[in-house]
Amino acid sequence: MSARSRLLAVTFEAADPAEPARFWAGLLGREVIEDTGGLLLPGGDAQLGLRFAPGRTGANRMHLHLTSTDLDDQRRTVATAIRLGGRHLDVGQRPGEAHVVLADPAGYEFCVIEPGNGYLAGCGPLGELTCAGTRQVGLFWRRALGWPLVWDRGEQTAIQSPRGGTKLAWDAWDNAPEASNHQRFELLPEDGDQQTAVDTLLSLGATRLDARTGGTVVLADPDGTEFCVRPGR
Repeated sequence: MSARSRLLAVTFEAADPAEPARFWAGLLGREVIEDTGGLLLPGGDAQLGLRFAPGRTGANRMHLHLTSTDLDDQRRTVATAIRLGGRHLDVGQRPGEAHVVLADPAGYEFCVIEPGNGYLAGCGPLGELTCAGTRQVGLFWRRALGWPLVWDRGEQTAIQSPRGGTKLAWDAWDNAPEASNHQRFELLPEDGDQQTAVDTLLSLGATRLDARTGGTVVLADPDGTEFCVRPGR
């Protein structure tokens, strides 16, 4: 018997989790819910949830892409981000590139994508979480979540919920930082059976690391990036 897991959120560690939580709540128009895992910004049916937990800011191996309906909308999003405590970030982008690279108050990088981007069309405000990773790990997450593969070229892969919404993507980034466990996926077993969900993930190629307070099980994907499975509710 196998059990599939549901992606609840991506977790970002920060010395003061309240700062980035307030920032992203203001930028995305979401509520902040405090629970045993930290500060959760639920994503709804087809938008990725965000969580901010105590820890330290790690290397940017995952970053978010926000979409824009038009140029005015892109400018408003950037202006709002700066007003809420974000800052512009120089990552070597070329002058002709139309997306805007920013960092949130915790230092995590994200991009505001220009309007007319066909790849992110229909994905909603939080269009994509892009990650440093191999094709193998993209295929692992396709099986783990049961999401269709919507991009598969070379080392670039992307999956998306059958309901649409935020895409998850992996690519072999140039000069990617070493694996960091300060950004990680947080899963819930779909049927509430945590043990069977963990066993399924192990059979797909995950590695068991340890268990944390509250019964959360910590695993690593085939690239060695940590993720966790919370107890079923």
